[in-house]
Amino acid sequence: MLGSPGWGAYLRGRRVALKTHKFAIGQTVFFNSGPMGRAGVGGSYKIIKLLPSDGDDYQYRIKSAGEAFERVAKESQLDRER
Repeated sequence: MLGSPGWGAYLRGRRVALKTHKFAIGQTVFFNSGPMGRAGVGGSYKIIKLLPSDGDDYQYRIKSAGEAFERVAKESQLDRER
């Protein structure tokens, strides 16, 4: 409707909490593949790239120094390095 206030007017003055990635590029994290994951893949990984949310969780591209390839992991599978 012309002349009616839009979302900008509705949100003006309100704080909108947006979720952000928990980890940063270059940060070392501990990867836990979870109970359904492959045994032996957990360990220390470096964040290579921040990826968008899959609906439930942010995702990350991670790399282990001991592997020749990168993995994609959900934020819930990562923890600060132990």
